[in-house]
Amino acid sequence: MKPIIAITMGDAAGIGPEIIAKALSLDEVYSVCRPFVVGDAGAMAMGIEVAELSLRINRVGSPSEALFKRGVIDVLSLDNIDASDLVMGRAQAMAGKASVEYVVRAAEMAMRDEVDAIVTAPLNKEAMNMAGYRYPGHTELLAEIGKTQDYAMMLLAGGLRVVHVTTHVSLRAVPDLITKDRVFKKIRVAHEAARSLGFDRPRIGVAGLNPHSGEGGLFGREEIEVISPAIDEARKAGMIVEGPVPPDTVFSKALGGVYDVVVAMYHDQGHIPVKLQGFRLDEKTGRWEDVSGVNMTVGLPFIRTSVDHGTAYGKAGRREGTANPQSLVDAIRIAAQMAEVRLGKKTA
Repeated sequence: MKPIIAITMGDAAGIGPEIIAKALSLDEVYSVCRPFVVGDAGAMAMGIEVAELSLRINRVGSPSEALFKRGVIDVLSLDNIDASDLVMGRAQAMAGKASVEYVVRAAEMAMRDEVDAIVTAPLNKEAMNMAGYRYPGHTELLAEIGKTQDYAMMLLAGGLRVVHVTTHVSLRAVPDLITKDRVFKKIRVAHEAARSLGFDRPRIGVAGLNPHSGEGGLFGREEIEVISPAIDEARKAGMIVEGPVPPDTVFSKALGGVYDVVVAMYHDQGHIPVKLQGFRLDEKTGRWEDVSGVNMTVGLPFIRTSVDHGTAYGKAGRREGTANPQSLVDAIRIAAQMAEVRLGKKTA
């Protein structure tokens, strides 16, 4: 049987409902999984309207009630959005609270093995904070639900797979967070994530923190004192690891097939090359022609993938239906692939 995937609706004031409607109108999605939405039926109806699609909503109380049929969107509706109070394209507490509730419900279902994976549409950090949730994003919320401390963000696009040692912190704070223990744990998480994607013996390239990986200590000593010892420990544990590799070459080497996954030290070091691979802007129209790429939380006790973009408030509610669903389609495909690998291991 194809894996069951719960798709969380994200922020109702953003493009989540629209891109979900577009993704679930495609044969390719139903060819790899059995998807249903955890969200709000009314907001999903608005998304279908904006997308200008002929789709029907089927309310369900559990995955067992879903039809999993193209042309019908199965929705486990929490009914936590009042359409009369919703302002499209703006951060608001109601939408922030609701978006967190979708994630919590889906994650709890994954923890009980009621679904094989979850895929998350974008939420908005400001709206979450307005609702009283102080999480930097999905990752930290999911780690709390999954009761894990050894987790990381992995981005995938255009042949690149990147795990981050640090993410949503200031650049000034990064060096203090780059410890031997932290780097080793992220290498180990990267190793396990690559295995979950089907790589039996993944090759890992670890980026340096400083220009030229410190140039022997001339531009910084983190590579000598922290990163190299973590790499040595990973090698002793049986992992195939190289580094610290200068940050300006490690991603090109990965694209050339030298590494299966790269461990980046901070947010933009990893995000920029991935988005260069996955995003393409049409200079004539000013629109994103390609918005591919997947965000994964690795190290959780369940599979979670996500789009690699935000709520795009500027597009939401315009009734123009221009939001690109490609990143969501990619996230669903990767989640299904990982679920197949995991299900295969369970039955082996």
